[in-house]
Amino acid sequence: MLHGYNPPHRYLPYLSWTEIADLPDKENTVIVLPTGATEQHGPHLPCAVDTVISAGVVGHALARLPADVPAFAMAPITYGKSEEHLHFPGTVTLSGETLLATMNEVGESVYRAGFRKLLFVNGHGGQPQVMEMCARELRLRHGDFIVVPSFTWRVPHVAGKFLSDKEKRLAMHAGHGETALMLALAPDTVHMERAVVNYPPVFDSPLLSPDGRPACAWSARDFGPSGIIGDPLPATAEQGHAILESLAVSWAAAITELHKLQWAPRAEPTWGRAQHTGHIEHPSALA
Repeated sequence: MLHGYNPPHRYLPYLSWTEIADLPDKENTVIVLPTGATEQHGPHLPCAVDTVISAGVVGHALARLPADVPAFAMAPITYGKSEEHLHFPGTVTLSGETLLATMNEVGESVYRAGFRKLLFVNGHGGQPQVMEMCARELRLRHGDFIVVPSFTWRVPHVAGKFLSDKEKRLAMHAGHGETALMLALAPDTVHMERAVVNYPPVFDSPLLSPDGRPACAWSARDFGPSGIIGDPLPATAEQGHAILESLAVSWAAAITELHKLQWAPRAEPTWGRAQHTGHIEHPSALA
């Protein structure tokens, strides 16, 4: 299902090694890695929400790209750092160290293939710091590598016009926005009859949290047994399609910008380690 969101000609795993080796202008080709998680999202949504949303948005964005903008999606990372949901069956988590090592290894593989622009589109709110650490480490290892860690919802979108003020302030997980997107991307996995409203208590420290969102570390179970942190009840498929379209248009524009972007290369020797260096095969050897 996840790879099915992508146009087949823009899904990197569908290419052979010789096709990848022969791609023109690999230095400016954008490789997009959706990163998600497998964790509880309340009784009404599947555990695959973060992966479905990141991969789905990326696929719809690639489908809107101009033909002359080279960009490919990778297979999504489906397990993330999800310790805050460990109280709930179905949650699968990696440690921060394991996820960081995984991201670094994937990044090294992308670099070794000749690509120099890598975009993380992260769908899980519990791991942006790991993505940022990985991007910095890869940049220190390779002075001509442009690695951008970002969040699925960071680009302009229309979700805000559907959400209540309380939802904007306090919702964090399995609420209105995520539920609407899932109704658009994978409606057969959504069970609205099981949805409930559940908000966290207001964090009563205006200096530490002006909007009342928890400023301390939390786990989902701190806020009750449902796993929901928000109000999914007003979500509709029509809203989800509008949100998806706005995200896809914005991400297509962002990928186009990254394709055109030029960033000063660093010629000094790398800090850290450059892994798996050595001979790389070329199709000419097959002649």
